[in-house]
Parts: sequence; C-alpha cells; structure tokens
Amino acid sequence: MKTLIENSMTKRWLALIATLAACVPATVLAQDELSAGDTAWMLTSTALVLLMTVPGLALFYAGMVRSKNVLSVLMQCFAITGLMTVLWTLFGYSLAFDTTGMEAGTLNFHSIVGGFDKAFLSGVGLDSLTATIPETVFVTFQMTFAVITPALIVGAFAERMKFSAMLLFMTAWLIIVYCPIAHMVWSGDGGLMWDWGVLDFAGGTVVHINAGIAGLVAAIVLGKRKGFPNIAMPPHNLGLTVIGASLLWVGWFGFNAGSALGAGSTAGMAMLVTQIATGTAALTWMFCEWLSHGKPSVLGIASGAVAGLVAITPASGTAGPMGALLIGVAAGIACYWCATKLKRKLGYDDSLDVFGVHAVGGIVGAILTGLCAASSMGGAGLADGMTIGSQLFVQFKGVMFTVIYTAVLSYIILKVVDVIVGLRVSEEAETAGLDLSEHDERGYIL
Repeated sequence: MKTLIENSMTKRWLALIATLAACVPATVLAQDELSAGDTAWMLTSTALVLLMTVPGLALFYAGMVRSKNVLSVLMQCFAITGLMTVLWTLFGYSLAFDTTGMEAGTLNFHSIVGGFDKAFLSGVGLDSLTATIPETVFVTFQMTFAVITPALIVGAFAERMKFSAMLLFMTAWLIIVYCPIAHMVWSGDGGLMWDWGVLDFAGGTVVHINAGIAGLVAAIVLGKRKGFPNIAMPPHNLGLTVIGASLLWVGWFGFNAGSALGAGSTAGMAMLVTQIATGTAALTWMFCEWLSHGKPSVLGIASGAVAGLVAITPASGTAGPMGALLIGVAAGIACYWCATKLKRKLGYDDSLDVFGVHAVGGIVGAILTGLCAASSMGGAGLADGMTIGSQLFVQFKGVMFTVIYTAVLSYIILKVVDVIVGLRVSEEAETAGLDLSEHDERGYIL
C-alpha cells in the first residue's frame, strides 16, 4: 500500500512539473544557453576594441603627422567611428553576417556577401543569441571591427585628402569591400574563404591586409604630399604616438582574445600569444633600427609593437607560444624593411606606413598561421585532412584573393569619388594644413 501511494505521488509531481514546464515561455528556456561569464568577457572585449580607435589609433596617428594636421587626423578617426556605427546598424551587419542562401561547398552570390534579412538589425532582440552571448553584444563587437578597419586607412593618405571625399570613400568601401571580405571569411559554411579553409581568427585578412592594401592604393592615387620626399616631415609629437600605441596594445587583447566569443581556454591562449608576439616584434624592430642607424628610436619600438599585434591577429586562436615568438620576429623584420627600405626604394608616399605595417604584417601573420597552427609547432592543430603544406597554400590563396579584390575595388571607388567631389585638397590648403583649411581650427595656439 505504501509503495502504491509513493508511486501515485511521484506521478502527480511529474505531471505538475510537466504542466509548469509547458507554461514557461520558450524565450525563458533559451536563456539557459546564455553564459553570463562569456557575456561579461565579450562586453569588456567590445569596449577594449572601441578603445583601439578612439582614442588609441587617433592618438597614434595624430602624433605622427605635422602639427598643422593633428586635428584633421583626430577628426577623421572620430567621424569614421560615428559613420561606421550608423552604416553597420542599417545594413553593414546584414551584409557581413546574414547567412540566408548559404550552403557549405556551394558557390553562389551569398558565398561573397550576405543579404538584407538582418538589415536595420531585424530580428536582433533581447532573446537572440550568437553562441553563448546575446546577439546584441556580437553585433556591437563586430561593429568595433568595422570601425577600426577603415580608420586604419586614414594613415596612408594623411595630410592631403578632402574630408568630404574621405567620408564618401569610407561609406562605399565598407559596403563594397569590408562587408564582403568579412562575410567570405567569418560567416560560416558557404562563405567562400571559409569553405576554402582559410584560418583568420581575428582579422589578418579581413582587417589588416584589407586596410593596408586600400591604404597603399589611396596613397598612390592621391599622389605624394607636397615636398615629399625632399622636405623632412617628422612626427610632431611622439608622446601622443606612444600613448596611442600603448592603448592599441591594451585594446588588442579584446580584439584577439575577444574573437573567441567566450571566456575559455582559447581566449586565454589568444591573450598569451598576443603579448608574446607584440613584445618580440617591438624588440626586433628596435634592434633592426639600432643596427641600421646606430640608435634605437621611440617611433621604431612603437611601430614594431603594432607590427607584432597585426601579425599575430590571424594566428591568435591557433598558434602556441613558440609560434608567437616566430611570428613576432618575422613581423618585426619584414615590417621594418618594408616601412623604411622598400618605401624609400619605390617612392610611394604612405604617410604613416599603413601598408608597411598592416598589409605586410597581416600577410606575414596570415601565411605563418598555416605553419604555427600545426600541433607539431605547438599550435591547436590543423583540420582533418590538412597538412602544413596544404594549409600554407590555402593561406596564400586567401591572402592573394584579398589583395586583388581590395586593390581593384578600392581603386574604382577612389576614382568615382574623385569625379564626384575631388579627392585631394588644393595646394594652398595643403600648405596651410588641413586643420585650418578643412575644419577652421588649430590644434595648438602659438
């Protein structure tokens, strides 16, 4: 009798629990998948990546231009932050991450760029998730990448592009160049470079090669600054540059470790290898300069640190500590040579070495990712069926596709903008400085 009573009570409790569960909204049950720890880390990472542009990159660039152009660079970085925020909200996120129509192994239009199903952030609400974090956080995190990438290009044409032309160019560039590259690399199965097997954890191709190549094209199309290279154009305030580089270094932990989309072991290793590669590249550039010119410079060690940050970015989710050392040394040497020797030999006026640091560092890092990801090199391991040789080929293929795609479309956009408003300020405006001619303000009161 006691057993029958207990069984009857058990059935009643089970029925009650089932009834209560049926009454709980599905959205509440979905919250069980959300990780508070992952979300907290991603909120922090998002703020860190925004810190990289304003104030980090803005100060880094502002210190390297002449005093008559300091406000123009700060203004360009600040305006880009606002402009990309709005464009990303309207349709940038959708073009980059809408996966409608995508299918693994199938090449179609949506292998190149997303659709408009998420335009105006449609469907992005309180309850929508990306992995274990709110989609709202993922949208904002990726927005900060869309902010800093075009802002990097500013350094290549600093001191000579019209502000109006810059805004038009950046608007078109985000839509036509950045969003498709981000979609092809990061959107998942069906994305062109994703299906190729390209490894780019945090933006070697999407951010740095993309921005560096666009910067080189812009520098060539606009032409050299008045007086370059015969007139010395040294940085006017290296203190600002070092502060900016330091903020970039700190913010980059959000950039790389945040790309894990969670607070786990991958994020931890990404943070470690980021620090190792950065310190190694900074010292490598410093010693290269010391040997070449007899003295180490503050600008050199700061530039070397940025080169290391750039190069480890694509490998930060797959490389181990020894791979980070290798990448740091390679980036320090290659970026130093390209930003000094190659630039002088070819004669292009990349004002603040966007190509020499970001494109070259991104290429070095992207290719070495194929080597350093291998478990034999201390990395996380390659995908099934991949060898070091085949992964290196895939990485090279991804690099070359990005270089060609970005160069051709950036050139076309620049030419169209030139027809519409003209790209370059007048000779008189350039002589007076962009602070006065474009913004009617002075950075310093004499």
